[in-house]
Amino acid sequence: QLQLVESGGGLVQPGGSLRLSCTTSRFTLDHYTVGWFRQAPGKEREGVSCISRISGRTNYENSVKGRFTISRDNAKNTVYLQMNSLKPEDTAVYYCAAGLSVLPIMDTARYDYWGQGTQVTVSS
Repeated sequence: QLQLVESGGGLVQPGGSLRLSCTTSRFTLDHYTVGWFRQAPGKEREGVSCISRISGRTNYENSVKGRFTISRDNAKNTVYLQMNSLKPEDTAVYYCAAGLSVLPIMDTARYDYWGQGTQVTVSS
């Protein structure tokens, strides 16, 4: 069921940056582990990054390490994904999700609440 709202996607040139936001009015996000996932046409949904509840540990998919940063703003009940040095292969629909896992695991089965997705297109 959709409970989260993503924003911040768009068209950007290679090497550019975008910041995605994930928020909800239904519950307090810092009580949950929040993950960012993406799905490109014809491909399976894959984990990009996540930040765990309680400890705030983070995890990143290998291809985005050093380029993407996940963070929380609890006052705004929002989780961000800062994406720098974007590449054409980052093009996908990006989804945020929330779950109760204590560990920062990027497995879709661990997440109970999802957003509708936001399109990110990296192209010149």
